Amino acid sequence: MDKLLRWLFSPANWCGLGLATAVLLLKGLDLLGWAGLPLALLGYVAGYVGGGLWLGFPRLSGELWDTLEFKDEGDARQAMGGALAGVRSLVDYNPDKRLPAPLQAQVLALCNGLEALLSQWERSKGSLSLQESFHARHIAISYLPDALKTYLSIPSSFAASRVLGNGKTAQDTFRDTLTELETKVKELADDLADQDAHAFLVHSKFLQDKFGQAALPGAAVLAPDLNLILSPNVNPIINRPSTEKTDGKH
Repeated sequence: MDKLLRWLFSPANWCGLGLATAVLLLKGLDLLGWAGLPLALLGYVAGYVGGGLWLGFPRLSGELWDTLEFKDEGDARQAMGGALAGVRSLVDYNPDKRLPAPLQAQVLALCNGLEALLSQWERSKGSLSLQESFHARHIAISYLPDALKTYLSIPSSFAASRVLGNGKTAQDTFRDTLTELETKVKELADDLADQDAHAFLVHSKFLQDKFGQAALPGAAVLAPDLNLILSPNVNPIINRPSTEKTDGKH
């Protein structure tokens, strides 16, 4: 059973499932026809092998949380997504109930925040600095997985009751670590949002300068005639030349 779980929670399996699911979606849209199922199987194999070579194949020995080792290589989206999928799967399973419910919820909330940051990062008009980009990647790929793996290696009773050198229990220390990571993720999201808001403000100012105060072409020329026509006190035929001949009768 433990080996099965290691395989299920491995990044290689998630990569295989992701590619197979993409193929099945194409089949569902009637774009692949009868070849959809064989291609889905081939997609899983290709994704599993590719994910294993890239992120590591599942370990069938040792503790389950030892599988939380990911490489910061290639595309940021794939690397961060694979790491977050592995963390989320392990936390959902919660081996030996080592994570109390509040900590379990906090880890999952951090995963959600990182996934939201990743989506925001992709569609944002702004950009993160080299240092901030490094932090964003490593929170998902190493900082969070390493903290979780280290915490899970501590027996539950010890983690909940024994005071460490910092004057806190392992549970309290892990909670503080998650809070620090959450704060950093929020800072990164706010940074991107500020850049997008500034870009929006600049564009709005450009449109206001271009159209807000600009006069319509020819407005100065047409203004006298418009005033003449629209004024209620002016008879538009007063100055019109007369074409009728008078007969001299009064």
